[in-house]
Amino acid sequence: MTHAPHLPPTGDTTSGPRPPLTSSWWPAEPAPPLADLTVGAALRSAAHDHPDTVALVEGLPDAAQRRRWTYAQLLEQAETVARALLARFETGERVAVWANNRPEWVLLEYGAALAGITLVTVNPALRAGEVRHVLGHSRAAGLLHIPEYRGCVLSEILAQVRAELPHLREAVSLADWDRFLSEGERGQPLPAVSPDSAAQLQYTSGTTGTPKGVLLRHRGVVNNARLYAERCGLHPGGVQVSPMPLFHTAGCVVSVLGALAVGGTLVLPPVFDPALVLNLLETEGADTLIGVPTMLIGLLDHADFARTDLSRLARVISGGAVVLPELVHRVETQTAATVSVLFAQTEASPVITGTSPQDSARDRAETLGRPLPHTDVRIISPADGEVVPVGTVGELCTRGYHVMMGYFDAPDSTAGTIDGDGWLHTGDLASMDDRGYCRIEGRLKDMIIRGGENIYPREIEDVLFQHPDVADVAVVGVPDDTWGEQVAAFVLPAPGHTPDTDGLREYCLARLARHKVPKHWEIVEELPLTASGKVQKVKLRERYADRKAGGPA
Repeated sequence: MTHAPHLPPTGDTTSGPRPPLTSSWWPAEPAPPLADLTVGAALRSAAHDHPDTVALVEGLPDAAQRRRWTYAQLLEQAETVARALLARFETGERVAVWANNRPEWVLLEYGAALAGITLVTVNPALRAGEVRHVLGHSRAAGLLHIPEYRGCVLSEILAQVRAELPHLREAVSLADWDRFLSEGERGQPLPAVSPDSAAQLQYTSGTTGTPKGVLLRHRGVVNNARLYAERCGLHPGGVQVSPMPLFHTAGCVVSVLGALAVGGTLVLPPVFDPALVLNLLETEGADTLIGVPTMLIGLLDHADFARTDLSRLARVISGGAVVLPELVHRVETQTAATVSVLFAQTEASPVITGTSPQDSARDRAETLGRPLPHTDVRIISPADGEVVPVGTVGELCTRGYHVMMGYFDAPDSTAGTIDGDGWLHTGDLASMDDRGYCRIEGRLKDMIIRGGENIYPREIEDVLFQHPDVADVAVVGVPDDTWGEQVAAFVLPAPGHTPDTDGLREYCLARLARHKVPKHWEIVEELPLTASGKVQKVKLRERYADRKAGGPA
């Protein structure tokens, strides 16, 4: 076993009280020191420091069937996975994982890191066209996948597009996990991996709706997890339950690497099910819960909530969508936990700002906290790019170790997102007060956030444009009490056609992940346009709000 590297101490320290800000620019706090580590090296360090601590628990309903790994066992198994990967792939290649939450996903994350292979994360809900784009654009050499997901046989979906994926040499079902592991060469030396190399390739979309691959380096995700964990008060030996999907950075970085950073225990349910999560919180004695607002509402509203023993729950960590002050108050009133709210973006590894349990109740409920250490944040005017005065709304930009390497094979998109001075332009409208606390005020990008899932209207519009009954369509996000936002589609019929909304819904279900399919449909005689011919989506949102309130159409 390779000797574990030294980890610098954590601690969300600052150089002392700052004078009040006059402009919306928070220069990075320089402490604690950053760790020059890969994901694999961080695992080795944790196994050295906490060999007998339970690192990972499979969150099944039956406690007797839950598999458990100590940090020593997790490292041993991850090294076996690394050798199995190297029996099929070369260091530097990209290998995709297409699965829901399960321990094998975590082992692949660590094994790929130890092998110097970039892990491409794929949502198991994606359909054939979506998977073709991710695997094709990433030029993934391999794919490991579950047999089926929610009634869809993934091997059949893959078969539909396999001929269009010339770079894909291997596809392995996780049903053959033991055979896959047996193919590695026992004792094979593992490669030296640079902290500056790519750990993950995650697909997200910009305003065009075309999914782009975000390359995240080892140093970025390791340090982001360490600094976020310190901000939120995670501690060695703590137990966290996280149903956040591993194919998002909220799962594979915040949850997996956050627990690793402090030598804590991650309890991983396969899907979000309120009854199961409540059971895991009680039976595993969890002190931390990670979940988007929709999940928190589902737990609070569940019949089992009142009879679940949550006496050890000390912190709830949320983000990924707007976390309303009312929800923060409700969680803190109905449990003994304090809430930490994170502002994150995949391109930022992902956490940019966060509240702390030591913040005031008002700041915890109404702000996104201050930037993490080593994280520059400024708010600029979209009109001229100048930093705005405190309290003024503008675009939030960030700079530092955490900024992505770039969009894979998309230099123009990278240059349009990271400027010449290294600032990542998030596309989010925000404000900053004189203490550095931030608030999100809206989005420059036309993105919908439904229950923590990013949805891009252009992708849905492109699918609907292909339907013979549709002449034009505009997709917008509309408010929803449970999900934060829902998808609404305004459809202009093709001449001589009468679109059936049930038929359009089924058409989308066959081509898009379920969460992207519009819930609200309206057939319109015209779409409001600007003088240059662009759809005025703000007017469509106003139209929806008027209809919901019973006002004029």
